[in-house]
Amino acid sequence: MAKIGLFYGTQTGVTQTIAESIQQEFGGESIVDLNDIANADTSDLNAYDYLIIGCPTWNVGELQSDWEGIYDDLDSVNFQGKKVAYFGAGDQVGYSDNFQDAMGILEEKISSLGSQTVGYWSIEGYDFNESKAVRNNQFVGLAIDEDNQPDLTKNRIKAWVSQLKSEFGL
Repeated sequence: MAKIGLFYGTQTGVTQTIAESIQQEFGGESIVDLNDIANADTSDLNAYDYLIIGCPTWNVGELQSDWEGIYDDLDSVNFQGKKVAYFGAGDQVGYSDNFQDAMGILEEKISSLGSQTVGYWSIEGYDFNESKAVRNNQFVGLAIDEDNQPDLTKNRIKAWVSQLKSEFGL
């Protein structure tokens, strides 16, 4: 089994593509297991000490439907002692009042269940009004905007994975 479990939800395939890029930047499937949350059980999260959670913000500040469907079931997962990183896909121009809200919603829930959040990301270089994913003037994870900043995605992933390797102690 890989050391890191990456669980993502996707509607249009963008979040899956980001997840695959993160896996490759870490060094492939021997290090990171990809899990589409639509095909996973919340108990699968228990198998890893290091987790990466990916969720796009859908509609107006909502969770992607597969994450929404298992949200209450997250209470049954033992997150104590787990290090959890987050990434999200969103549109900072079209949805500037709830940019990356889904990432913040999941981080708030999972951290309340005993996990340690790692992978905080600077809000510099983004232009939005509000976000549930901002804590202490930082995003709770990697914010990706393929709609407006696709040229920055590759370098952002590279820098974030480098940061996570250190924070996960790998």
